[in-house]
Amino acid sequence: MDIGFIGLGEMGAAMVENILKAGHQVRVWNRSPERAQRLAQAGAQVVGSVAEAFTGDAVFSMLADDAAVREVINARLLEQAPRGQIHVNMATISVALAEELASEHAQRGLNYVAAPVMGRPDVAAAAKLTIVAAGPAEAIDRVQPVFDAVGQKTWRIGSLAQQANVMKLATNFLIASAVETLGEASAMLAGHGVAMQDFLDVITSNLFQGVVYQGYGKMIAEQRYEPALFKAKLGMKDVRLALAAAESVMTPLPMASVVRDSLIEAMAHGDGEKDFAVLGQVAARRAGRR
Repeated sequence: MDIGFIGLGEMGAAMVENILKAGHQVRVWNRSPERAQRLAQAGAQVVGSVAEAFTGDAVFSMLADDAAVREVINARLLEQAPRGQIHVNMATISVALAEELASEHAQRGLNYVAAPVMGRPDVAAAAKLTIVAAGPAEAIDRVQPVFDAVGQKTWRIGSLAQQANVMKLATNFLIASAVETLGEASAMLAGHGVAMQDFLDVITSNLFQGVVYQGYGKMIAEQRYEPALFKAKLGMKDVRLALAAAESVMTPLPMASVVRDSLIEAMAHGDGEKDFAVLGQVAARRAGRR
């Protein structure tokens, strides 16, 4: 396929490399041009404007947050896009923005697919992302070869784009809750002289298997919060988006409010650039053990 790709952070760049390896032609654009130049050596065509990327068989975007999406994917760009174009937004954005984008694309004869991914940059580099896709079924069918190049499985949720974003936010809420409770458990264990690693060996052997408890738990046990695989400030963004999605349908998320406050405390101490696992440090500090 001939595709455009907008947004070349750690996740986006890793995906582009795998798309190129699968034999697709990729035009890339990034707000910071030097990131795009790095991919030229891998075979990507660097273009000088976002409009040049927004052509071809489909265009993919992986921008940081709602503000970045609104800045780049604006009405002028959509007005210039070829009718029938498919835009696949793989970023974690708000439900409200997803609904807005789906409507704006449809009004202009464009296809909008929401396809947020589950997995950190190392998972993206290994082409093992889990993709949650929603939007027009025919559009998803057409871009499935690209999904296959970057992910291990694509889950099709339905025709309403925002439903994919709700699922991603619910998933990130579960991860945030797990990291918060791992941190609190670690602080309690330390007070009784029990090593966090011993605790992890027990719980991950049967009750709490999986990458969240094993991965984040190990980082908390080792007090290893840098380099960040997923920054605390990004976790804050996702928790806030989950709270907003819940409030829009009058659904309380008490645990999300707790995690938000813990992340605010982390950022107040200058730890926003550290890994999400820094919630373990927050819990230790509250218990007077830091």
